[in-house]
Amino acid sequence: QPQPVESGGGSVQAGGSLTLFCEAGDIINRCEMAWHRQALRKQRELLSTLKPDGTGVTVDSVKGRFRIFRDNTRNTVNLMMTDLKPEDSAMYYCAADLQCVYPGASGAWWWGRGMQVTVSP
Repeated sequence: QPQPVESGGGSVQAGGSLTLFCEAGDIINRCEMAWHRQALRKQRELLSTLKPDGTGVTVDSVKGRFRIFRDNTRNTVNLMMTDLKPEDSAMYYCAADLQCVYPGASGAWWWGRGMQVTVSP
């Protein structure tokens, strides 16, 4: 199965917006997908999930600013981020439900390699 591949990261000024893209072949449409992030010297945190039926969750800390959605024309799962703050600077990771991708495997998520998002004051 293809490993999730992230794109769209980079640098932006505070108050700006970025959209992150995740490609993972047909996994996008049949497995739960998620975006996580890990800031320097902090634990990786879940941001938002999206199931094949369109339901999902977004954590309170980014709710209202971040939105996860599936783009059927590009076959990607995207994370649209608005009103970015310096504290949003982190490595951002796309992931798929590992049990969906590889039933019985150890672990929860099938990770992408991640990409950096930097928000300057």
